[in-house]
Amino acid sequence: MPSKSNEYKHVNYSWDDAAVDNLSPVESLIYRSNILGADQRITNTGGGNTSAKAMEVDPLTGESVEVLWVKGSGGDLRTSKPENFSSLYMSKLISLQDIYHSADEVGVKTQIEDDMVDMYRHATFNLNPRATSIDTPLHAFIPYNHVDHMHPNSVIAVAASKNSKELTKKIFGDELVWTEWQRPGFDLGLKLQTICKDYPNAKGAILAGHGVINWANDNKECYDLSLDIIEKAARYIEEHDKGEMTFGGQKYAKLDDAKREEVLGEVLPYLRGLVSGEKKMIGTVQSDDTVLRFVNSADAPRLADLGTSCPDHFLRTKIKPLYVDWNPETDSVEQLKTLLSAGVEQYKSDYSDYYEQCKRHNSPAQRASSPSVCLIPGVGMVAWGKNKSESRVTAEFYNCAIEVMRGAEAIDEYAALPQQEAFDIEYWLLEEAKLQRMPKEAPLARDVVVVIGAGDGIGKETAFRVAKEGAHVVCADLRVEAAQQTADELTAIYGQGIGVAGTGISSCGPAIAQGVDITDRESVKNMFKNVTLAYGGIDKVIVTAGVFLAPGQAGMTNDQQFDVSFAVNVKGGYIVGTEANEIWKAQGFKGSLVLTTSVNAAVSKKGSLAYDTSKAAANHLVRELAVELSPLVNVNGLAPATVVKGSTMFPRDRVKASLTKYNVEFTEQDSDDELRDKLANFYAQRTLTKQPITPEDQAEAAYLMVSGQLSKTTGQIISVDGGLHEAFLR
Repeated sequence: MPSKSNEYKHVNYSWDDAAVDNLSPVESLIYRSNILGADQRITNTGGGNTSAKAMEVDPLTGESVEVLWVKGSGGDLRTSKPENFSSLYMSKLISLQDIYHSADEVGVKTQIEDDMVDMYRHATFNLNPRATSIDTPLHAFIPYNHVDHMHPNSVIAVAASKNSKELTKKIFGDELVWTEWQRPGFDLGLKLQTICKDYPNAKGAILAGHGVINWANDNKECYDLSLDIIEKAARYIEEHDKGEMTFGGQKYAKLDDAKREEVLGEVLPYLRGLVSGEKKMIGTVQSDDTVLRFVNSADAPRLADLGTSCPDHFLRTKIKPLYVDWNPETDSVEQLKTLLSAGVEQYKSDYSDYYEQCKRHNSPAQRASSPSVCLIPGVGMVAWGKNKSESRVTAEFYNCAIEVMRGAEAIDEYAALPQQEAFDIEYWLLEEAKLQRMPKEAPLARDVVVVIGAGDGIGKETAFRVAKEGAHVVCADLRVEAAQQTADELTAIYGQGIGVAGTGISSCGPAIAQGVDITDRESVKNMFKNVTLAYGGIDKVIVTAGVFLAPGQAGMTNDQQFDVSFAVNVKGGYIVGTEANEIWKAQGFKGSLVLTTSVNAAVSKKGSLAYDTSKAAANHLVRELAVELSPLVNVNGLAPATVVKGSTMFPRDRVKASLTKYNVEFTEQDSDDELRDKLANFYAQRTLTKQPITPEDQAEAAYLMVSGQLSKTTGQIISVDGGLHEAFLR
C-alpha cells in the first residue's frame, strides 16, 4: 500500500513507485491517467484530460524534439491506452499563436478559435491518427511538463458556487488562481499561459463552473498535487456539511426495496415509451441512498430546475432533468404515470423553447427533446441513453451533478451555468463534429432482445447472432448456470461498457442471464420484471426453448409426455407472448416475437407423437398470437429440422439409437461430436440442398425475423430444414 494513502479521506491514493520504474514518458502518462480515472471522485467517465511533454526522436530529421502527449478526443482516462492520446510538435503548436492573432477577430466563440482545431492536425507528430481534443491548448500553453485537468465533484462544487472566487482564495490561498467561466478552446489556453506568467508560484487554476487544471514538472508531483487539491476542497465541504438538513431536509420517504421494484417494473416500460418518441432509448436505474437523499429532499425541485454546471455533465444529462413531484406514500402508480406523461410533454416543449431562444444562425438542428434524466421521489433516478453504456454514463454524470450541488449548497449557494452558455456548449459545432465522427449505430443497438433457451444450441447461437448486431441480450434458460455462461461469453467479447452507475441488476452491461421456467407464469413475469429493471423494457423476444420426449424416455407414460410437451412447447410460448405483450403495450412501440416450432409439425411420422402434435399446435399458436398481438407486435415461427449439433434434444443415447435405426455405422469409441456429425450428414442426404443443418442456420433466420427486414411479415412459419419436400406448404 502506498505510504501516502493514509493522508487522504476523500480520494484513493494509488501511486506505486515500482509500477513506473523503467516506463517511457508516454507509458508513465498512461499510468497516471489510469489511476486518476479509476476514482470517480477525481473525474467522471470520459471526462478530464492529462498531458505530458517529452523529448522524442523526429522520424523525419532524426533530431530530438519536444512533443506534447495529450488525451485525444473521446478518450476515457480510466481505460486509456497509448492509442487514445494525441501527439503534437510543441514548436508547431506554439507557432499557431501567430496564426490565431493574425485573425480580424479573436477571443472566445470567434470563428478563428474554432478554426484552430483543424490546424492542430498540421502539428501532429509521427502521423498519429488520434483526433485532437479541443482542450489541447490548455495543456500546450502551460509551460510545465505535466498537466492534469480533472472534474472532481468537490472542486466543481467550489467552482459552481455563487461566491466561487472568494471561496477559491479562502480554501486554496495563492496555490490556485480563480478564472471566470469560459468554455475550453484556444483563447482559454492563452489565458492560462498568461496566468502562469503573472502568477509564477501558482500550481493551478480553478475554472469557474467547470473544474480544475494544475501543473508540475514531475509526473508523480502532478498526480500528488491533483489529489491534494481535491482532498482540500472535500475536507472544507465536509466541515460545512449540513447533515440531516442537506438539500433542505427530507420531504418524502423512500420506498422499501420490494415496493420500489414493483413501482419500477410497472412504470419503466411506460416511461421508456414516453422518452423514446424520437429515438428508442435504453435505461439505467439509480436508487442508492445518495440519489434518494436528493430526489426525496425539499430542495430537489429547485436545484433540479437550475440544471447542471460542468460542461461534461449536461452534454449527457441535457440542460436539466425531469423532476416529478410524486408522493410515494400517498399517490398511486397510475398518478405517477399521469405525472410522467404530463412532465415529459412539458419538458419537450420547454426544450424546444430553449433551443429556439438560444440557437445561433449556424447551430445544428435541434436534437431529441425528451429528458435523459428522470427523478422520481421514493424511487430514484432513471437515466436514458442510446445504449446501456451511454445510459450508465448519463446516470454517472447526474450522480456527479448531485454531489456538486450538495457541496455547493453546503459551503455557499449552487449556481448553474446561464442557459446561453449551456446551449453554446451543447450545440457547439465542434461537439457536433465529434458526434458526426461517431461510428454508425449497429442495427439492434437500441434493442433489448430476450432469448429464451440461450444456454446452448440454437438459443446460444441466436444470442451471439443478435449481439453481433449490437443488441442488449437477455440470456434466459431453465438452467441459469448455462444462461450465465452465455452471458459471460458475450460480455467478454463486447465488454461491460463505460460508465460506473446503476443499482442492482441495472448496473449490468450488454448481456445478462436469467433463470426462467416458461411453463410458470410467475417465473416468466419475474424474468421480464428483472429485464425491465436492467434496461427499461424489451423489444424482441425469441423462444428457442423446447422439449422432445420419445416414447419411454425419462420413465414417463404417454399421457405425461403429452402434458410436458404441450406445457413447454405450446403453453410456454403462450405465457411468454402474453406477458411480453404487457410490456410492449406499455411502451407503445413495435415489438417482435419468434417462437421455435419444428418441421415435424407438418410431417407425420412414427415415434414422436407428443412432440409432433405439440409443435403443430405451436404453429397455430404463432398464427393466433399474430392476430391477438397485432398491430403492435409481429409474431412468426422458426421451424428447424434435424439440428443435431449442440442440441439438448440429441443426447448421446438418442443419437446412437437413430444411427442404429438408419443403419449408419459407428463405434462406441466415437466421441459425442463424431456421432452427431454422422447423424447430421445422414439427415443432410435426405434434403434437397444436401447440407447439414446447424444452430447457426437457425440463428440467422431468427435474426432475420427480428431485424426489421421482414417488418410486414407476421403469422408465418419459416422452415430452415435444408429443403424437406415433405414439409412444403400444403
